[in-house]
Amino acid sequence: MDLYAQRASNVRRTWALIVGFLVLVIAVGYAISWYYQSSIILYIAVFIAIATNFYAYWASDKLVLSMSRARPATREEFFDLYTVTENLAITAGLPKPKLYVIDDPAPNAFATGRDENHAVICATTGLLSLLSRPELEGVIAHELSHIKNKDILLMTVAVVLAGCIALIADMFLRISFYGGGNRDRGGSVVVLVLGVVGIILAPLAAQLIQMAISRRREYLADSSGALLTRYPEGLASALQKISANNVPMKHASHATAHLFIDEPFGKPEGKKLKWLEGLFATHPPTQDRVNALLGSNK
Repeated sequence: MDLYAQRASNVRRTWALIVGFLVLVIAVGYAISWYYQSSIILYIAVFIAIATNFYAYWASDKLVLSMSRARPATREEFFDLYTVTENLAITAGLPKPKLYVIDDPAPNAFATGRDENHAVICATTGLLSLLSRPELEGVIAHELSHIKNKDILLMTVAVVLAGCIALIADMFLRISFYGGGNRDRGGSVVVLVLGVVGIILAPLAAQLIQMAISRRREYLADSSGALLTRYPEGLASALQKISANNVPMKHASHATAHLFIDEPFGKPEGKKLKWLEGLFATHPPTQDRVNALLGSNK
């Protein structure tokens, strides 16, 4: 898939997520309002669905930065980060994104925002102290590629919608435990079972939303970033350093894990856990990414 097709696909997936979430919440609200014979519940569900989608589009980047405990990066304190980003943004034909840092020794970075004019790049202090300038250029080029490829809106909206799915399932379970409702229809047991199933499957549903954002986007951002710097070795070396560090971030969250350039939780030890890591990983294996960058089949 070429860059233009990928960008169009990301826009379609974003709208599919938003519309699908809208339909899901209204359907759940209708089911609960039918059971409790209260139309106000349906109105509340419609309000929640519309408000959540509105927030996901306009302000989810602020939520991500808050969850990550990021702070604005000043030019004086992080000169290399500023100059590297400015130079590469000019080369890519993009407005310079806002820059934030996370005070964390684990090396990592991510991009967020709804479009090129409202984009943010955030890096940990551990990343900035670990990487050389060519390696930092590779990482920033990767994140700028996410911005230009329109990955950031899809990835950021997924954070809010995945979290809201978990909250809705929890609310549904709590409601099912209370009395009242249309018991003569024999629906109480069904509602209780659906509530239990919902709360069990909610984390999986949130994970599936994030996995719907194909891991292919990471390979595409890697290759686009390498084209931007014309030095794939820089990003390849950065990925190897980041992966080798294997230190989990202090405030890592499953809701935002797919945004980062590498898994923020570290890697599980032992071969027995590798299959589980591969099943739920939000990123391709580092060595595969490095091999793709360097044109190696090893």
